[in-house]
Amino acid sequence: MKVVLFCGGLGLRLREYSHQVPKPMVPVGTYPLLWHVMKYYAHYGHNEFILCLGYRGEAIKQFFLGYNEAIGNDFTLSNGGRTIELVNRDIDDWKITFVDTGLKSNIGERLRRVRPYLEKEEMFLANYSDGLTDMAFDRYLDYVREKDRVACFVSVEPTGSFHVVKWKDGGTVTAIEPFSYTARINCGYFAMTPKIFDYMKPGEELVMEPFYRLIGEEQLVTYEYDGFWRCADTYKDKVELDHMLERGETPWMMWKDNTTAQIVGSKLGKGNA
Repeated sequence: MKVVLFCGGLGLRLREYSHQVPKPMVPVGTYPLLWHVMKYYAHYGHNEFILCLGYRGEAIKQFFLGYNEAIGNDFTLSNGGRTIELVNRDIDDWKITFVDTGLKSNIGERLRRVRPYLEKEEMFLANYSDGLTDMAFDRYLDYVREKDRVACFVSVEPTGSFHVVKWKDGGTVTAIEPFSYTARINCGYFAMTPKIFDYMKPGEELVMEPFYRLIGEEQLVTYEYDGFWRCADTYKDKVELDHMLERGETPWMMWKDNTTAQIVGSKLGKGNA
């Protein structure tokens, strides 16, 4: 299945990086967020990507145009460095289409602008480029096929360390308690059929007017997931993911066994906090 990834936002809540690179190119360890998301999909056999570019799209193009598989894989060097034999490969079987979808376009408009690449598909996948998970994607797709609707997305409980403050007249605090979430949030990982474009109009945000039209016809479902999910929405989120890499806690690296993931996390995370 083709995977549409929204890569064009300004990433204003990651100001420490957004003036240099687009948000999907913010590094987690040695590699950018976008690479981690794409590796996840490729692990499940979905290796044909459509990147919706916008702000600093040239940085994403340059990353892949200069990609060296030897950096992230074992290899044998001989002939004084003139011959490199890769023991395993990384993105060799990926097909990536780079599409300029506008500097200030919203998610809905970016999706509309890649419509020509999707109309012959029975179903396609789409996602933001900043969320990492260990969700078993094949099980998710089984659920999507069973429900047989126009669109589906994954919903999770939001993460955070907020506290609820209680007080009485005069401002005297009476209690501070951990915040208990009762709602779930859309974390992306969309699966849609091309019929979604029948519900969209120019300029509309995907999860607003189009999704409400789907709701009205009972054509939108969600898959509840309670396992690991982290979004690198802020600098603090990015640092927490770096620290996880340093400790070898990399549940989203489904393409590696636990031992290898710990080694990679130790090597890649160092110096990036």
